[in-house]
Amino acid sequence: MADKPKINAQQLKNIIDSARKIMRKDKGLNGDLDRLPMLTWIMFLKLLDDMDKVAETEAVLSGNKYVPVIEAPYRWRDWASEEDGITGDELISFVNLEKTIRPDGTDGLGLLAYLKALSDDGKSRKDVIGNIFSGTQNRMINGYLLRDVINKVNEIHFDSTEELNLLGTIYETMLKEMRDAAGDSGEFYTPRAVVKFMVKMINPQIGESVLDPACGTGGFLTEAYTHLAEAGKTVKDLKIIQTKSIVGQEAKPLPYLLVQMNLILHGLEYPQITFGNTLERKISEIGDNERVDIVLTNPPFGGEEEDGIKANFPPDMQTAETALLFLQYIMRKLKKYNGKTYGRAAVVVPDGFLFGTGVCEKIKESLVQNMNLHTVVRLPFGVFEPYTPIRSNILFFENRPNPNGGTWFYEVPIADGRKKYSKTKPILFSEFSDCISWWDNRKEDEHAWFVSSEDLKARNYDFAIKNPNAIKQMDERNLDEIYASMKDSSNEIVKILGEINKIIGG
Repeated sequence: MADKPKINAQQLKNIIDSARKIMRKDKGLNGDLDRLPMLTWIMFLKLLDDMDKVAETEAVLSGNKYVPVIEAPYRWRDWASEEDGITGDELISFVNLEKTIRPDGTDGLGLLAYLKALSDDGKSRKDVIGNIFSGTQNRMINGYLLRDVINKVNEIHFDSTEELNLLGTIYETMLKEMRDAAGDSGEFYTPRAVVKFMVKMINPQIGESVLDPACGTGGFLTEAYTHLAEAGKTVKDLKIIQTKSIVGQEAKPLPYLLVQMNLILHGLEYPQITFGNTLERKISEIGDNERVDIVLTNPPFGGEEEDGIKANFPPDMQTAETALLFLQYIMRKLKKYNGKTYGRAAVVVPDGFLFGTGVCEKIKESLVQNMNLHTVVRLPFGVFEPYTPIRSNILFFENRPNPNGGTWFYEVPIADGRKKYSKTKPILFSEFSDCISWWDNRKEDEHAWFVSSEDLKARNYDFAIKNPNAIKQMDERNLDEIYASMKDSSNEIVKILGEINKIIGG
């Protein structure tokens, strides 16, 4: 067989752009929120088949029997790999229908119905595929356009390390576009610079387990994997990173598909992502052998859980606020202090958490008195625009006694020359450089201040503490700019108060 021609970054981008352009012609797709997930599951099937071919070759060379994950005639090579393969209405029927004529001419399940029905022992790739496709639909109605998209995807070689690396970068851009397209209906996605900062400060080591219990499309997990892969020096290191380091959970079928694809494209061959609601299990049932070294996450906030979920938590710690339940779960999941090692976490929380009462206050008390809440990093206003105007913070804590008797607060200022953040001008990693420099050589300055555990207790664990060292600056805006800012802010007040009330009432 002739070697496949290598594809550079621009060629790969052109292939993806061409596929997306074709999809814009299909009347069944409505914007990127339809097109990008559709393109993802098509690419995912090509990726699975390419990986299957590699595994099959390795099995044959080793003299072992190979059992494919997807059987004929549902493998990509059976129905999609030939440029002049099935198309038009025949292709749409094969993909969509519960019962259909398969490409080999026999009666059977349609493609998506077959994939949704895949299952095994709960731990195999078959179960992963079944979960991924449980909520997947083909929204394209023109079979000829679908064939054109498939032919474009055929130009990508998922068994090429170089192309996988290039596609991983392109895919992240696609995910960002989809999040931006979601607008108000989207999740609260974490800017890449914030993710990178959190991973750098937590600094995962080879042999440590990293969990994101609300992993979405996998931003924290891909960054943690990249961090570990760059540190790996030996075959043993790489095996540990591949099999024992990255763990996640996601409750929604679409992000579950996207995170699998995202991790594989970044080099993790068998992502260990559980499908389902992390909070469905009683917190008291989490045993010591299930604890992890590191948690990195931005749990969903502003959501409300049902009574059945709340019942999984102690009676005096029950609340409908999703973020507060996740914090309790995270504290339980961290490895206990054994005199030397301990679990540690970096978690994004909304501003309302800082001054929240009730269950929120009890969680903060536990973080201060029973754990080492060593740092609260206050992010600038607008970092999560346009998804939410609510200011956010990062809690860094460890499951061990506090050796310093208090908590450091660090306020990241908006960069000089910046007035606000947006989709096209997000926060940059370089804006954390001062905080990174300060991290290992802590002292109070215009951005940082220390509060003792006794003072926090005296405040009833109200963390909304104004920076006592802040340098007062004149507002240099003109009156029109100030008025416009006040008007924009007033439009968000009701929305913000609603989110805060959920937390305070928790």
